[in-house]
Amino acid sequence: MISIAVDTMGGDHGPADFVDAVAAASINLNVEFLLVGHERTLTALLSEREHNPERIAVYHAPDAVGQYEDAGRAVAAKPDASIAIAARLVREGLAQTLVTAGNPRAILLTADRSFARIAGVGNVALASVFPTETRRGEKEDPFSLILDTGAAPRATAHDLVAYAVMGGAYASVVSRNLRPRVGLLSNGTEEEAELTPEIREASAALREHPGVHYIGPIDAMDIPRGTADIVVCSGFTGSIATKLLEGVHETVLSLARYAYKERAMKRAALVMLQGGVSQLKQLTDWEQYGGAPILGFEYPIIRAHGRSHARALHNAIKIAAKVAGSDLIARIRTGLAACPPDAGDGASS
Repeated sequence: MISIAVDTMGGDHGPADFVDAVAAASINLNVEFLLVGHERTLTALLSEREHNPERIAVYHAPDAVGQYEDAGRAVAAKPDASIAIAARLVREGLAQTLVTAGNPRAILLTADRSFARIAGVGNVALASVFPTETRRGEKEDPFSLILDTGAAPRATAHDLVAYAVMGGAYASVVSRNLRPRVGLLSNGTEEEAELTPEIREASAALREHPGVHYIGPIDAMDIPRGTADIVVCSGFTGSIATKLLEGVHETVLSLARYAYKERAMKRAALVMLQGGVSQLKQLTDWEQYGGAPILGFEYPIIRAHGRSHARALHNAIKIAAKVAGSDLIARIRTGLAACPPDAGDGASS
């Protein structure tokens, strides 16, 4: 049976939402859960919820790394933090993957200490999802996957090619999109843009890769359009892009709510737009996806948004179960082995 370690002490809202999500999942998923957190608290929360006790084990963690702590200092000072114990359970073979909503830098540092990287991976990638109008794969997934979004500020051509391979393998498993379109985020198409040397080299290598459906460089406007299923970029660029996109759609929803409170004439006009606003809310509802992967380690990690409540965490758990029961790591290895020789020789920065 698949086993998932769940770090219940990451996130902004405490362990109750994690317990809600795991309790429900223990009933409707054929998965075992290793809940990591304060044992007495978790046991008390479980006693108040319907769950399958045969599928849940609690592991005590005396410490946690806060969302806004200095990750380097906290990870070094707290060897028994919940994220460290969850990673240890995976490394020891008691679980196949882990779910957390914790401090991203702390997750990356802990994973780097706990897990080996897949052969051929320089920098690992922190991925994010962004909703688009385009549907993709057998699951009609509305989300594009963007990577890297902050694991490493800079990326060599080799890193960018590896991100493309890893993102494509992940999409083939989670979205059942067997031929995801991959684009390199730039300032325009190959014909019109001044590409950086790294993007130009990666673009040439991806055109030769037999397992990557590469559509060329894309610009930022192509992300919400859903032009690419996998958007590849350096961590510095990806972090800026995802924060901007998140801010834009939150602003749009705020403006819609403000307009609704205005005078009757404006409200009457807005009635005509309510269907569109409702669709926008559904389209930008990241909780329906739940989590995004950290790719490049020998074990997959699913990171939920720090603001996640039970619904988003339950969806993150479902993704983790799908990934844990798949051949994702083998697919990544195969894809990296097929990289053109010059793309495989780059050093990570």
